[in-house]
Amino acid sequence: MKQCHDILREMREDRDLKQSEIAERINTSQQQYSKYETGESELPLRALAVLADFYGVSADYLIGRKDDTSGVPGLDKKVTKEVKLKDMISDILSLGAAGRAAVLEQIYLQRIKIEYEAMKKKDGARP
Repeated sequence: MKQCHDILREMREDRDLKQSEIAERINTSQQQYSKYETGESELPLRALAVLADFYGVSADYLIGRKDDTSGVPGLDKKVTKEVKLKDMISDILSLGAAGRAAVLEQIYLQRIKIEYEAMKKKDGARP
């Protein structure tokens, strides 16, 4: 599992944020926040709670105790015979911002295609 300082850096970089922006959010200096990201200092509980809320993840995720980013039910559900939903999400989260955007675009396009096919089928069934 990843360590807290690695997760903090990845979460910030994935959102194209500066250390100073995050430091301001948790009421500390950029220099001190940098120490959290390098592992030189431990993140205080108050800051952990603020960052978990800000990033929309659990505190357990930020400190490296959970692989998934939330307590969403159904993550262990298999999407296919071999692949679980949480594994797909983990793969997507491991991508950079551009990769995640490309995946979301494909999902959106596929949804439009499915909805279009359903409408076409529904209209074709009418007398």
